[in-house]
Amino acid sequence: MNKLAIFDCDGTLVDSQGPIFDAMEHAFAASSLTPPSREATRRITGLSLFEAMRSLHPHGEETHHVRMVEDFKNAFQELRRTTDVHEPLYDGIVDILDALDGAGWLLGVATGKSDRGLNFVLGNHGLTERFVTLHTADRHPSKPHPSMIEACITDAGAAPETAAMIGDTSFDMTMAKAAGIMAIGVSWGYHGPDELREAGADIVIDHPSDIAPALKELP
Repeated sequence: MNKLAIFDCDGTLVDSQGPIFDAMEHAFAASSLTPPSREATRRITGLSLFEAMRSLHPHGEETHHVRMVEDFKNAFQELRRTTDVHEPLYDGIVDILDALDGAGWLLGVATGKSDRGLNFVLGNHGLTERFVTLHTADRHPSKPHPSMIEACITDAGAAPETAAMIGDTSFDMTMAKAAGIMAIGVSWGYHGPDELREAGADIVIDHPSDIAPALKELP
């Protein structure tokens, strides 16, 4: 079976917290609602946008949540069009992708971003061709449902025992456990180490260079 390392995107590969905060505030303002605190938005980063809106505005109707999702997407796209939206790669990400590729690992992404958002980020950093499988919230239930991981494993010809999820949120860890694969939490993203461990992380690491040693625990 092939070996597969599946990465989350926001908070794991790239730091997109700033534009996420800004777009969320725009989306709430468009509905004349008081925007959530940035801490509240940080807590739901990683969910699909619909689930995020439902969590942040629990008394809203489903049709309102759908409209807020569109307002968020439009705001994010407008920010990209009119400002210098910066979603930088975390230091060391390119090096670890090189190292894993050289060691025979296949690479994938499972993210709460849209297809358009993921393609933009990966293309902007010249990373699209690094990944053999890409799955987003556009085509799957929200994390922590294991659907995205299961699809990545199928695409890559891997198996649960030869795959790992690398992510920064409790949703990533819970998703990995639901799929029966190794869960590697990263401390440089949006949820803290204790949250990751409570959600089932097998290990929490502090730098991308720690990913390869952690993966050696797999067969």
